[in-house]
Amino acid sequence: MTDQNTNEYPEKIKKHFRTVYQQTPLIVRSPGRVNLIGEHTDYNMGFVLPAAINKAVYLGIQKREDNEMHFVSFDMDDFYQTDLQNITHSGKLWPDYILGVVEQFQKAGAQFTGFNIVFGGDIPFGAGLSSSAALECASGFAFNELFDFGFDKWQIALMGQAAENQFVGVNCGIMDQFASVFGKKQNLMQLDCRSLEYTYIPFNDEGIEIVLFDTRVKHSLASSAYNDRRAQCEKGVNLISQHHPHVKSLRDATEEMLLNHVKPVDEEIYRRCHYVVSEIQRLLDGCEDLKKDDLESFGKRMFETHAGLRDQYEVSCPELDHLVDLVTGNPSVLGARMMGGGFGGCTINLVKREGVQDLIEEITAGYKALTGKDVEVYLARIEDGTSKL
Repeated sequence: MTDQNTNEYPEKIKKHFRTVYQQTPLIVRSPGRVNLIGEHTDYNMGFVLPAAINKAVYLGIQKREDNEMHFVSFDMDDFYQTDLQNITHSGKLWPDYILGVVEQFQKAGAQFTGFNIVFGGDIPFGAGLSSSAALECASGFAFNELFDFGFDKWQIALMGQAAENQFVGVNCGIMDQFASVFGKKQNLMQLDCRSLEYTYIPFNDEGIEIVLFDTRVKHSLASSAYNDRRAQCEKGVNLISQHHPHVKSLRDATEEMLLNHVKPVDEEIYRRCHYVVSEIQRLLDGCEDLKKDDLESFGKRMFETHAGLRDQYEVSCPELDHLVDLVTGNPSVLGARMMGGGFGGCTINLVKREGVQDLIEEITAGYKALTGKDVEVYLARIEDGTSKL
């Protein structure tokens, strides 16, 4: 189980920075995120419900007297350097998340001098907790602080997303960077992916733990299936908009529209769209549950989301289904579902604190028996967003 003390990282980064550069750095923390409900709704202009967590990227930065950029990845024990006039792909991916943000700042008119960076953190890589967005937002926040550029939080989040879309080449939505920057302790964030308006939703975690079970698998289906699902949703919108021109996304669709205009034409497209329309409503209903501090009802909606992702949207996999099946009916588990794009990664579980240890032992043994694989376990607490330490 991974729940290490994150407070060690700032000192480690500061110490390593002084050793490498003989400077004292500015330190920035930018967290990973979970999404409690609202999966595959972002690109359909619906809502998502993320939260920043207590696993983060810690980045140290200080100015240089030339135009060079020096990056050290503390955890990978790796180094990269280039200069501000030579922003091209690094060939090793991890520097590209920083370089892409530099490029976005330059496009926005920011005038840099050179700088040194050391970064590291405890967001598990590849578990769907958005380590890449955390690094982008840490970089953007650090540049803004160090050079006093005056960009606001939304600009930092949007430049992080643009860096991932345009430089790294991953067509992500805004949720990950938004959650990292705007996170608020003991609150989830209801983000409208069309208007970018957001509302903090109180989350009373007294007596509750967020437990993530990592399948430790990532099937190659993931990226192609993601593109297929987006295309299928767009096809459903096209079928509806022939009769209802105001419908521009599944956010605007109703179940009646799907039954009348999509189901008679294509049963599979209907199932995909029905999941999304249902999930958008499920999120809104879930937020009402949380406002009433009704975690039992909210947890049931999480189970419903998993069933929809498994049976209608078809982006689950046997390993994710095993993990949800293993916790179903356990009195300590209020809710569980797969989290993220699908075909691997983590399940997210709301668990009564007194039952966590027994549950972990039970799931570890059960998952091993069913799959032959070890499950990785992370405990997540909801924390504030990106900040200077």
